[in-house]
Amino acid sequence: MKQEQAHLANRDYSSISPSAQALLLLKGFTDIPFARKAAELITRPENYEPDFNISDFAFWARLLHFESRYKSIDQLLSPLQVKNILELSSGFSFRGLDKVLGEDAHYIDTDLPDVISTKLPLLASLQRDMIPKGKLETLPLNALDEAAFEATAAHFKKGEIVIVNEGLLVYLNTDEKKKLCHNIRSLLEKTGGCWITADIYIKSERRFSNFLPDDKLQQFLKEHRIEENKFDSFEQAEAFFKSEGFLIDKEAEAEHQKSGSLKYLIANASKEQLEGLGRNGRIRASWRLKLA
Repeated sequence: MKQEQAHLANRDYSSISPSAQALLLLKGFTDIPFARKAAELITRPENYEPDFNISDFAFWARLLHFESRYKSIDQLLSPLQVKNILELSSGFSFRGLDKVLGEDAHYIDTDLPDVISTKLPLLASLQRDMIPKGKLETLPLNALDEAAFEATAAHFKKGEIVIVNEGLLVYLNTDEKKKLCHNIRSLLEKTGGCWITADIYIKSERRFSNFLPDDKLQQFLKEHRIEENKFDSFEQAEAFFKSEGFLIDKEAEAEHQKSGSLKYLIANASKEQLEGLGRNGRIRASWRLKLA
């Protein structure tokens, strides 16, 4: 156990951060709040201009995937009447800013220190002259650090807390997932609330190999053992969370028709590619988890 704790404490997670910037440039093609403006800011002095004439099917499939993933979190979060929201490993997502501009919520947005140090000036530019209804904090946090996790959550006033994350669990091995579950469960046992995660990924490398190009992203995925860190099946994922004290409260419904990138994927896909996507089935789900 001590060796496991030392491994979690000493692991260097900073190499993950470049993926957050790459994802922002991709999301700049969508209507996700502040994504386009943030992409423009982060690429200065170069001019950021999304090219909607790209004919690469894999590009649009990837964009549809991430756009749908982002919006699935909103689908599960929006009905909840909870003012305290903690987002883990948010990258260059600005869901928190969007939330506090429209609602009287306390939103704590967290990620690794190097991401946060880049994100803070972006936030300052994005929210200039805006008057939020709620409170936004943007703080560095390694979500596996139990003491830091508790200290961050202590910023909230008394009340239920919703934990939100997308794009985190695929970087964690089983022991690390268990550690994260422990931290979240310990907090929710004290405060009440739930956990919304868009990271229920199923191993799919062979099923989708024809749709994913051998580019820098694929190399990144291999280096971080993303495929190995996914669940074997949705049933295995459900059993894992149950063993960690969580039950599925609600699963997000697929709403690809609400994603602007869908029309570009269809326009640039062959009949064979579309049929292949249909045969392969889904590889990801978003779940709202509650304590068992």
